[in-house]
Amino acid sequence: MNSETSDSWFDPEATTFGDRVAGARERAGMTQVEMAKRLGVKLKTLKGWEDDMSEPRANKLSMMAGLLNVSLLWLLSGEGEGPDGPTAGDLSPDINEMLTEIRDIRAQLSLSTDRLGRLEKNLRSKLREEAGE
Repeated sequence: MNSETSDSWFDPEATTFGDRVAGARERAGMTQVEMAKRLGVKLKTLKGWEDDMSEPRANKLSMMAGLLNVSLLWLLSGEGEGPDGPTAGDLSPDINEMLTEIRDIRAQLSLSTDRLGRLEKNLRSKLREEAGE
C-alpha cells in the first residue's frame, strides 16, 4: 500500500479484512511480530489473517479490536469506528455506553454463529448416521 495515496484502505468497498488489520496495525505503530506476541498467536497466524488466508476466532478478533483501538464492526466490514474514528473521550457517556454494548453484542453474535455452525454440522452428521442404519 502506498502511504502517499489517500486512506482508500478504509473504504469498505475497496478493502479486505486483512487490509484493515494490516492498516490498523501500522497506524498503531506495531510490527507483525509485536502484534502476534500481544495477541498470543504465531507470526504465521497473523500473516495468514493479514493475507486473507484465514480469519481469527471471535476471542482473538475481540482482542485485536481492543489492541488496535477499532470496533469489531470496522474490522469485519470496514464500517464503524476505525483507527481515525473519534476517541472515547470525544464522545458522551451515553454514546460510549451504546458503542460498548454494540461491540459486546457483535462479539456474542460471532460466538453464537460459530456455535450454531458446529451444531448444524453435528445434526447433519447424526441425520446421515440414522439414514444409513
